[in-house]
Amino acid sequence: MKLRSIIRLLPLLGALSASLWGAASARPNILLVTADDMSWPYMSIAGCKAVNTPNLDRLARSGVLMRNGFSGAPGCSPSRATLLTGRHVWMTEEAGVHFGGFPAKFPTFPDLLIKAGYHVGTTGKAWSPGEWNRHGRTTAPGGPAFNQHTLKPPSPNIKENDYPANFAAFLAKRKAKEPFFFWYGSVEPHRGFDVGSGRRAGKKIEDVVVPAFLPDTPAVRSDLLDYFVEIEWLDNHLGKIIAMLEQAGELENTLVIFTGDNGMPMIRAKATCYEYGLHVPLIIAWPQRVPAGRSVEDPVGFVDLTATILAAADIAHPNAGNPALAPVGRNLLPILTGTRSGLVDPANAFTFAGHERHTLTRYNDLGYPIRALRTPQYLYLRNLRPERWPQGDPQRYDRPGGPGLRPLHGGAYRDIDDQVLLRWLIENAKTPPYDAFFQRAVGRRPAEELYDIQQDPSCLNNLATSPAHAAARAQLARQMDDYLKRTADPRIHGSNPDIADSYPHYNAKNIPGENLYPPPAPGR
Repeated sequence: MKLRSIIRLLPLLGALSASLWGAASARPNILLVTADDMSWPYMSIAGCKAVNTPNLDRLARSGVLMRNGFSGAPGCSPSRATLLTGRHVWMTEEAGVHFGGFPAKFPTFPDLLIKAGYHVGTTGKAWSPGEWNRHGRTTAPGGPAFNQHTLKPPSPNIKENDYPANFAAFLAKRKAKEPFFFWYGSVEPHRGFDVGSGRRAGKKIEDVVVPAFLPDTPAVRSDLLDYFVEIEWLDNHLGKIIAMLEQAGELENTLVIFTGDNGMPMIRAKATCYEYGLHVPLIIAWPQRVPAGRSVEDPVGFVDLTATILAAADIAHPNAGNPALAPVGRNLLPILTGTRSGLVDPANAFTFAGHERHTLTRYNDLGYPIRALRTPQYLYLRNLRPERWPQGDPQRYDRPGGPGLRPLHGGAYRDIDDQVLLRWLIENAKTPPYDAFFQRAVGRRPAEELYDIQQDPSCLNNLATSPAHAAARAQLARQMDDYLKRTADPRIHGSNPDIADSYPHYNAKNIPGENLYPPPAPGR
């Protein structure tokens, strides 16, 4: 942090140390940290040589490294809605789609913390993108925003938010004996990246391990290095926030949760329910109650984090017992406060996630609904509308020149963030081996997919029709059927199965040419 930023913080820190820190509550403080678009492997403590995350590593050593953490959805706002409400994307109505609204009938855990006497605030990206005030809410789902302090970032692609200074400003408004909840929503490492920043920072492309679903080219390796630069920016700001808590004597009674809202912004990751779209980093520390230095393998979902936060704060959900409104996650405190590592609770070693809509990229703004079930070994996927294009329609008719692939204009396959790689794959779509990468990225998918994650973390070998895995597929299918029935998934058990396709997209006014498709061609 530059001297000017430090000077600006001094009055705030002085006020904190003089009056606030000495009056800590017995109830825990809660610090939630979310990375925007960060897949699980990209921390140095997870074994990635090309990224340096000393503060995340230290946090993991001070608590529990959850090796199988899964976001609620592979897109920003739907995933964050599952965390805020403790309900899956198919249970949150408009909040379960990208750029949707947020129905007031679903209270968020920050709402409940405020009612219980917590000082609540956010900085950076909380619930977003969308318009939370469209459906009766009068306050932001994550709580009041503290974004007044900015700095000059090292790259024009990194946001100007001075996260630590805004955390200090938040704490300066805290009353004596008031526990707090603060959400540090890092905008990094969301695209776009500063091209070449990784190499300029001294990173080496030979240190990059390219996932098998991406072509291993110098350009892809360099892109990943640029991605890692933004992860390190996040890590640096986290370290400053943790240091503030530690210096004030508040860290011991602070429940710290670090995770990612969804996976990396590359093909076959973000906006898909494959491993790199849902499997996110998850670290949970609470020095006063959680034994340090453990690694847990149990699959954990975002709805479980909601239940855990409420349990830690000793808050009962007002809709408990009402299936139409109640959260569905399990409290993880028994796992966290124990002493075991590895697979701690085999009877509950599974988690669910889902996907409805990301961008407006299909005829009539249709989504691509997916339901996912993850166990320690398998990822089972149900593509509920397999006749649709999973990453968006390949043609746009709303531009001059007639039908055709138009990724250069942002027209085709718009659910893929990495349009540079997409354009390159389109140009090489008939050249082996890149034709296979292209088809895996954008081609239609079967109704069922099954992957042995222990053998195939890149999800390249679909075992759903394999006789050797028939028993596993049948068992996982039954488990998913039972769960979707119990949670009243509208796609399967509703009077209007495609209701999610009708939810408004509140950013459509900012996207030229939307809603101008003619009827789809035969077979689409």
